[in-house]
Amino acid sequence: MDQNLSQRKWEAKVSTRLEKARADQIWPLFEDFFGLHRWFPSLATCHGIHGANGEPGCIRYCSGFGLKREQNANESNPGLSWSKERLVALNRAQMTFTYEMVDCNIGFKSYVSTIKVIPGDGGAVVEWCISLDPVAGWELRDLVAKYELGLQLMVEKMEAAIFESS
Repeated sequence: MDQNLSQRKWEAKVSTRLEKARADQIWPLFEDFFGLHRWFPSLATCHGIHGANGEPGCIRYCSGFGLKREQNANESNPGLSWSKERLVALNRAQMTFTYEMVDCNIGFKSYVSTIKVIPGDGGAVVEWCISLDPVAGWELRDLVAKYELGLQLMVEKMEAAIFESS
């Protein structure tokens, strides 16, 4: 690994535009911190393990098969990647929240992420910013590509659900 890279945080921002749903329609789906598995394509489960859903300090457990993971011979399901994530801040007026990864088996250290829903032109833009220590065996561009695809698929699923229910 490049010595300079190991000294700096990886930081990236991905975004996608919603053409059909407005910010006020999409925000409540993001605000459900324990319900990410309903929208994120590679998550099999996401549920609360501490605190009240949507309140800073609450922690969710997420598991799925979308990311490379660290190897541990003691695990009962060696293909499953998982993380425990704490909601750090949530601002309903600005439609933004920040969370941090407190434990995982995917090699992410010092991971902090912010999602923001921005109103505009009858639709909205969703931004997902990440910051983490470099991850052994990964290239930042590959991680960004996974986040871009994940965000796009998640937002498409959210938009479809909004219009199926109306």
